[in-house]
Amino acid sequence: MKVLSIVISMFLFFSILDAAAFQKEIKSRDTKVYITSQKQLGTGSNTLILDIKKNEKAVSDAKVSVKVFMPAMPGMPAMKSITDAQDLGNGKYKAKINLSMGGTWQVHIFITPSVGKKIRVKTSVNI
Repeated sequence: MKVLSIVISMFLFFSILDAAAFQKEIKSRDTKVYITSQKQLGTGSNTLILDIKKNEKAVSDAKVSVKVFMPAMPGMPAMKSITDAQDLGNGKYKAKINLSMGGTWQVHIFITPSVGKKIRVKTSVNI
């Protein structure tokens, strides 16, 4: 019984370590993008993992870019960061984005599959 308790405790501990600190699912017609990050999003450099599926199938061999921006506001210019995502295989892509200050950032993900039309998926994040 004690061994079982230890095994369950270890499983829970490692499950918590593997859990993403940031998660978001966004949809655009027949395309779903699951965004995760091992750390909570904050100012500065952030690494996102994008899991892209179209009609529930992994989107592989696509060119993926991520644009984050904050529109201009009184006394503050517009800010943006654009990056190409690295293909990790099996529909997963890694993108490093820079969020230069706190606030609400618009996120546009551009997916250009090897066959078919270009897809844009939009969301926002607040840091």
